[in-house]
Amino acid sequence: MGCGARGWLPGSNPEVAQFDVYPNPHPGSRESVPYVLDVQSGLIDQLPTRLVMPLSRVGADAPRLPAALCPPVEVGGETLLLMPHLAAPMPARLLRKPVASIAHRSGDVASALDAVLSGF
Repeated sequence: MGCGARGWLPGSNPEVAQFDVYPNPHPGSRESVPYVLDVQSGLIDQLPTRLVMPLSRVGADAPRLPAALCPPVEVGGETLLLMPHLAAPMPARLLRKPVASIAHRSGDVASALDAVLSGF
């Protein structure tokens, strides 16, 4: 079993879904990154991790990020920036209850990730 698929964690969360938004489970970064977005395909739900992208509150003093790379998304009435260049795996068991879905923005999410991978 390649690709890290062996040793699946008991108690992982099979209810997570691509493009669901979850509260950031790390209290130390929650002020600037209140949510994370699950971007992993459901085809590999059996893995104990999910690929997530931060949804960030970027201050006025932050460098201006290209909209194609970091598109704004609205969650709970707040506009946040998707940060695909900071995507990372997270244990699925930490993603408990989704607060929203941005499946309707899947094209923008895929384009942002493509901008990281291919530069356009």
